[in-house]
Amino acid sequence: MRVLACPDSLKGVLGQVEAAAALAQGVRRGGGEAVELPIADGGEGTALVLRQALGGEWRTAHASDPLGRPIEAEYLVLPDGTAVVESAAAAGLGLLAASERDPLVASTAGLGELLAAVLDGGPSAVLVGIGGTATVDGGEGMRRVLGEWPAKVPLRIACDVQNHLLGERGAARVFGPQKGATPEAVEELERRLAADQGLAPFAALVGAGAGGGLGAAFASLGGELIEGGDLVLDTLGFDARAAQVDLVVTGEGKLDQTTLEGKAPGSVWRHCQRLGVPCVLFGGLVDLVGPEFDIRPLSGDPSRAAADLVALGEALAVA
Repeated sequence: MRVLACPDSLKGVLGQVEAAAALAQGVRRGGGEAVELPIADGGEGTALVLRQALGGEWRTAHASDPLGRPIEAEYLVLPDGTAVVESAAAAGLGLLAASERDPLVASTAGLGELLAAVLDGGPSAVLVGIGGTATVDGGEGMRRVLGEWPAKVPLRIACDVQNHLLGERGAARVFGPQKGATPEAVEELERRLAADQGLAPFAALVGAGAGGGLGAAFASLGGELIEGGDLVLDTLGFDARAAQVDLVVTGEGKLDQTTLEGKAPGSVWRHCQRLGVPCVLFGGLVDLVGPEFDIRPLSGDPSRAAADLVALGEALAVA
């Protein structure tokens, strides 16, 4: 049994690399052969996944966190000169304590500072992942700092969700509560986004609501919005690798309908369906059903996540 272990992160519990290593350990323990290929979709860990597969150089720049405090933000320059920037490096939820989370005041200005420093380095192109932010400002702070985007530098945006900017499935109402917004704050955020005339022409784009409206903001600067999972899989040469194995195993901390709406494991599953390669999905929490899926729930206990993945890999190898 030859298995391709390509998990996304179990957010806050295991990173992609650690999760892939645990799965592979189990497969080998069960007598199978494992290939590790951690994946991402534009959220945290995207730069790490690309560096592991393609190489590159880490760099840092002075920036501000979502509350304006000075930080050193890291980004990646690939061998071809493309700069890979994770929005979460300067606007991430992980930069704030739980008590500090308030998207009414959190700003993407620090992301603008980071991107300005990246542009000063003369990249051949820029790829921005926009998952994991603490903000729902529609990129207002980032746009204010940057002004315009230089036309000579191609800009691609890896979106980890497909939501539009406004409405019941928009940036404020879906993601605001996850970032600390009260019901009243959610409605204020919706009003702010709807009033931003610079975003209006891009509000209905798929992915416009990603990153608290950063999708629409980057589109307004001329960026190309791309489904992050597919972008990363294509960059990693996933299809060629998957065609050489008997089974693909992927998953994340929580499997639900959003897994199929831009998340990396959903992209893996679709690619496998197209290739005719069996695919197992795992999740610490599972809220996804359907006869088309082969789903293996984990225990749901974060302290057992690595052990759960080892056990899953072993069970699949001996099945």
